[in-house]
Amino acid sequence: MNVSTIGEFVGAFLILTGGVASVISVFGLLRLPDVYTRSHAATKSSTLAVLLTLSGAFIYFLFSQHFVSVRLLLGIVFVFLTAPVAGHLIVRAAYRSNVKLADISTEDELYEVLHKDKIKEDGTGQ
Repeated sequence: MNVSTIGEFVGAFLILTGGVASVISVFGLLRLPDVYTRSHAATKSSTLAVLLTLSGAFIYFLFSQHFVSVRLLLGIVFVFLTAPVAGHLIVRAAYRSNVKLADISTEDELYEVLHKDKIKEDGTGQ
């Protein structure tokens, strides 16, 4: 085996791993109870899946055709920077729109931070 063949196998393995992570992400989206946990599954695992797939494609093309794809590198950077931020903004918009937490949620830690005035008026706070 030469270096080119090993690089192609590594690239194919990363692409396959990205596909498996994508399937796991879909199961998380289908099975989790509310928008907050679904968003967590969508942003974390699908970002990992896309990054693995793009990295695998980059490595595959690098070793098989000796081609450095700037588009793939920019795609990796773009997904790495924007997907978690977008997921955070979606969850923040859902929380500010008063989307209810799942019944199994035990505590809303953000409520005390955002509603300090309401807590003081009710007398339940300090």
